[in-house]
Amino acid sequence: MTRKSQQERSAKTVAKLLDATVDLLYGRGLARSSTLDIAEWAGVSRGALTHHFENKEAIIAAAVSRQLSACTTALHERAQVIRRSGGSSDEVVDCLWQMMSDRLFYVTLEYLPEARHNAEFRQRILPVVQEFHSGLNAVWAELAETSGVDLERVLSLMNATMCIIRGMIAQTTVKDDPVYFTGLLDFWKDIVRREFRCRDAVRVSASPELP
Repeated sequence: MTRKSQQERSAKTVAKLLDATVDLLYGRGLARSSTLDIAEWAGVSRGALTHHFENKEAIIAAAVSRQLSACTTALHERAQVIRRSGGSSDEVVDCLWQMMSDRLFYVTLEYLPEARHNAEFRQRILPVVQEFHSGLNAVWAELAETSGVDLERVLSLMNATMCIIRGMIAQTTVKDDPVYFTGLLDFWKDIVRREFRCRDAVRVSASPELP
């Protein structure tokens, strides 16, 4: 029982530290957040932080991993919803916009430059980013299957959607105009919707006529 209590306390401490890291990456940025800041924000001692994480890079990589893992789980759950009861491309685009604009991509903007210049940090981050993209692929693969559209075409739509969403969210840092971004998102959803209708029409016209 004592050992379990110690493990539970340790897990809670780690969770506080990882939550604090994401909070500070979002609220202050990577350059303005030290390990001491993280420990203070989490309400634990700096010694507790260094007991679990050897340096700033390690805790940032762990925090990003935890954040992306939670998003990956949500994406796989969305894929199951599509499989069970269907789902439209509009719903998927809206889901991705909500997920990415709810701190995820703002945090990403903070650690991407570090991943570019720090090979060790990049190697820590790559596996979890790849797992996140596997979750994206699962959602769009289910959408492709339910609509009968070619998978490779759908995955190209997914990648284009993610690039557009990333660009839009990056722009929000200097442009506070929700109407503008809603209009752009509606414009893109219409393009994706028409792509699905067009491909579906081609598939139907190509099928043999019934006798």
